[in-house]
Amino acid sequence: MSADRITATYRVRCPAAMIESRADAIALEQSVELPRAAVRDVRVREEIIARVTAIRSIDGDEHDVDIALAAETTGPEAGQLLNMLFGNASLQDDVALTGFECSEAYAAGFGGPRFGIAGLRQLTGVQSRPLTCSALKPQGLPAKSLAELAGTFARAGIDIIKDDHGLADQTSAPFALRVAACQEAIEQANTATGRRTLYAPSLTGTAEDMRAQLDFARQRGVQMALIAPMVSGVSTLAVLAREGGIALIAHPALAGAARMAPPLLLGRLFRLFGADATIFPNAGGRFGYSAALCQEIASAARNPWHAVRSCMPVPAGGMSVERVAEMRERFGVDTIFLIGGSLLLAGDRLAERCRAFVAAAEAPDTRHA
Repeated sequence: MSADRITATYRVRCPAAMIESRADAIALEQSVELPRAAVRDVRVREEIIARVTAIRSIDGDEHDVDIALAAETTGPEAGQLLNMLFGNASLQDDVALTGFECSEAYAAGFGGPRFGIAGLRQLTGVQSRPLTCSALKPQGLPAKSLAELAGTFARAGIDIIKDDHGLADQTSAPFALRVAACQEAIEQANTATGRRTLYAPSLTGTAEDMRAQLDFARQRGVQMALIAPMVSGVSTLAVLAREGGIALIAHPALAGAARMAPPLLLGRLFRLFGADATIFPNAGGRFGYSAALCQEIASAARNPWHAVRSCMPVPAGGMSVERVAEMRERFGVDTIFLIGGSLLLAGDRLAERCRAFVAAAEAPDTRHA
């Protein structure tokens, strides 16, 4: 693909007799926002106006439309890329964004994950099995209780302990107090177990708030953080990935409102913008994603794509220890298994349940024995 063009693919609902004109209208809307006749500058007409490059009939009134956009209209800026891919068209309910392709040179301008799969394995010291993860919840608990929970998770051997994405700078557990307490509890557990469990606090608020939170966390030894890019902004994800120096997990909150295909948004774009790991709702949990769709998300996050590091998929959303073997069969070892509420249901037997989770993830793969 030419470095001066990026290609967006849209699923368009339109009668077949009208699809060519509808596709051209989307191309104009996503580039110059003008009727073609109103564009008099020769360079703009030849280089900036988007071009319809393919139309494929899918089923009846459903069509896939490829549109080549001028790369110079986005630059290596995450928010502007989303704007040019789907800004105005997202307001038209007959259009969904399903694909995005670019040149290797264009992708290199974003940087992608700082750590990627190999880096996460180096941070945790885990090389040949899936990683385990749980979440500190519910919000409303004081920092001391969250830290005790973090210590229990870490002593059981869970690799990554993240804040619930609803935890912010709340009065019940202010960010600074919570992070200091949870990180200390995890470090004490690591000293006792010899493991390298990571804590990922949730970064929230304005970009300035999140920078300050990240600086505070990093000074206390935190090596990972959680961010919800569709809440805080994809540009914030990108700048924290570029400047923050720690690994980032992307949370999918609000992503379902975007009318963008989940493999594109949660897999490819979050990866391009710098997520080292991406959480998505796994099939059979609290959400309605199919097994096939979840496989597509994992592939978009992990499969080789230009020189962009791979991002580790995190199937989640109502998972249980009993499903670990199935998830390993489906997603393989380069995956983070996230189990939250199912562990907390164990009550006084929480530590035992956590150890069972770790043992299930550490069990040898006998499929090819």
